[in-house]
Formats: sequence, structure tokens, C-alpha cells
Amino acid sequence: MFVPNFYREPSTSWMVDLIRDNPLALAVANGKPEEGPFATHLPVIFDPETSGDWSGELPGATLLGHMNRANPHWASLETGSVLLLTFTGPHSYVSPTVYEVTPAAPTWNFTAVHVRGVVERIDSMEETLGVVQSTVRAFEGQFGDGWDMTESLDYFRKIAPGVGAFRFSVTGADGMFKLSQEQPGEVRERVRESFGGSGCVHKRETAGLMSRLP
Repeated sequence: MFVPNFYREPSTSWMVDLIRDNPLALAVANGKPEEGPFATHLPVIFDPETSGDWSGELPGATLLGHMNRANPHWASLETGSVLLLTFTGPHSYVSPTVYEVTPAAPTWNFTAVHVRGVVERIDSMEETLGVVQSTVRAFEGQFGDGWDMTESLDYFRKIAPGVGAFRFSVTGADGMFKLSQEQPGEVRERVRESFGGSGCVHKRETAGLMSRLP
């Protein structure tokens, strides 16, 4: 991902937070020439056994993901293969009317993290079930209502054979936080205030990140 210096992440924690807050990744692999690239949306978490409280540089972290085994992408995924995971955070259109200057051009403020790494397929059904359970715990704790999965574990075991789980060892990461940093301070503040007072949740979330800029 091309990241102009203006838009580089203020600190590594921004990328880690974006992944945790926006865990639906787009997994991209080249595939064979006759198949073309594979792209699959899938949930991703930090491996609770090795990287659960990860807060440092992303290279070295381990992520866990899973997809449907019926997906041709899974059949093409081999241990040792390289995968790209992309995560999209808060974003919104910026109208020139907000700038209150002329000439001006519209743009799109957005946040994204691209993570490169090596795949390890998980073939054990018990380990696959563990990935599903870890994912439920992570998401119920952050996004749900604390649902207790205990009474559904037998059901999980029934569907686990259809789940393709994998570990992902991060080897590199790029973060782009395009939040009007190229604009003069007063213009950037007008964008932030406009977004913060909007009825659009995407604009308000983007304003929240803009408020954290140095």
C-alpha cells in the first residue's frame, strides 16, 4: 500500500486498535493464473495464546482467522503461503463546502491497515473448534452481550468440519490514516467539527480519530 508521509500512522497502537475495532478482514491471495486472485471477507482476531494483549509493532504478532472449507480460496491456501489481510476503519467523503476556501477539491478521508504474513493451516478439528471459540469470546466481549456459548458447543462440533481455520504470522504491516493532515490546521478543524456534528456514524467515528491526531 502506498502511504504518503502525511498519512502515516501516528503510532503503532493506531494500527493495532484499528484491527481490533474492525476485525472483518479482506484476505487476498494471488491464486493460480487460470483462477485469478482470491479475495475473502473473514473475521480475524489476535491469537489469545501468544498475542492477545499485543500492543507493539505488528510484525511478530499471530492472528487467527477462519473461512468456509467449501470456498475455493481455502483449497488454494497452503501452509507456508503468503496472504494479505486488509482492514478498513472509519472513513467518509469530504465535501469542499466544509473547507470554506476556494479553489478546493473533494476527497475521501479513510483509515486502513494492510498486513502481510505467512499462513499455517489448522487441520485438527479440536484446534479448529478452539479458533471458533476464541473468536466468539473476543467478539462477544467487545461487540456482543456476553453470550454464553456453553450450550452450543455440541452444535459447534457439528459445524467445525466445514470450517477452515488458520494461523497467520505477521511479517509486515502498513497503516494509512488519511485524516486531512495535509490541510492547514484551521481547515482540518472545520472538517473535524463538521464530521463530529454529523448524523452519520462513519463521519463521527472519523472525527474521533481526527481528534487524536498530534
